[in-house]
Amino acid sequence: MPNFRPLTSFLSRRQAALALTSALLTAPAWAQAEPQVLLKTSLGDITVALNEAKAPKTVANFLQYVRDKHYDGTVFHRVIDGFMIQGGGMDAAMKEKPTRAPIALEAGNGLKNDRGTIAMARTGDPHSATSQFFINVANNDMLNAPKPDGYGYAVFGKVVKGMDVVDKIRTVATGNRGMHQNVPITPVTILSATEIK
Repeated sequence: MPNFRPLTSFLSRRQAALALTSALLTAPAWAQAEPQVLLKTSLGDITVALNEAKAPKTVANFLQYVRDKHYDGTVFHRVIDGFMIQGGGMDAAMKEKPTRAPIALEAGNGLKNDRGTIAMARTGDPHSATSQFFINVANNDMLNAPKPDGYGYAVFGKVVKGMDVVDKIRTVATGNRGMHQNVPITPVTILSATEIK
């Protein structure tokens, strides 16, 4: 005589199998879909994962600059320990590189300016971000929308590898250079920025 399992046992196993299948199908797809960029710097490598779902225009803008090799040879030109490291717009002579048109601000996307996140730098105009970005080295709640000016600063990804390199950069000696403050005395250069395929 066949050995029948109770229906409830069968259903619970089937539900567990379906849940596992669903998790296997969705989790890796999300992980693989998240673009990553490798920033090779003069102090080591930093890998950032970009959140297309929450900041699609900002991620597209950043990736276009990466593909155009805009960041290669730029420096982290503003470094403030306990706050952030900023780069992506100037060469070692503090000459600003030409950029494309600015993008619309995506600061209200729910992503916070927490330690290890990457966000767009901008002027007092909320929709002025072009190529410059910064990596938060502390939880900078005062940059989260609507602070500090009613708009906030748009986070679009996070460091997933190389936070030790970010910490090296944040502690370099800085000084004034012309009209610029908090400039590393020894330039910290982005040697290359490439998409990780």
